[in-house]
Amino acid sequence: QVQLVESGGGLVQAGDSLRLSCAASGRTFSTDTMGWFRQAPGKEREFVAAVSWSGGNTGYADSVKGRFTISRDNAKSTVYLQMNSLKPEDTAVYLCAARPFGLATQSSFYNYWGQGTQVTVSS
Repeated sequence: QVQLVESGGGLVQAGDSLRLSCAASGRTFSTDTMGWFRQAPGKEREFVAAVSWSGGNTGYADSVKGRFTISRDNAKSTVYLQMNSLKPEDTAVYLCAARPFGLATQSSFYNYWGQGTQVTVSS
């Protein structure tokens, strides 16, 4: 059984930083593309960032480019999202997801999902 568990969310002020983690178990993490998505109340789930199995390829939403960095440690079966210069509009539940193929930005292309971690940015 695949399990993805996010952690690291919290309440911060605008301009602060947070690092989210997603620990994976139950499948071959090192061959999966890993992605981060977010969902704010009343809004659709949106793509944030993704990283290829090797870590060599990454992709970001325009809204976070230059502020967020995705990375992974295959030895620890963990993917990270470093979030800097946070803005109130970054407030959302952040979810990690896995897929056994290449980078993708559509949530429907991901097979496995975590439960999410709340990030709240106050102004």
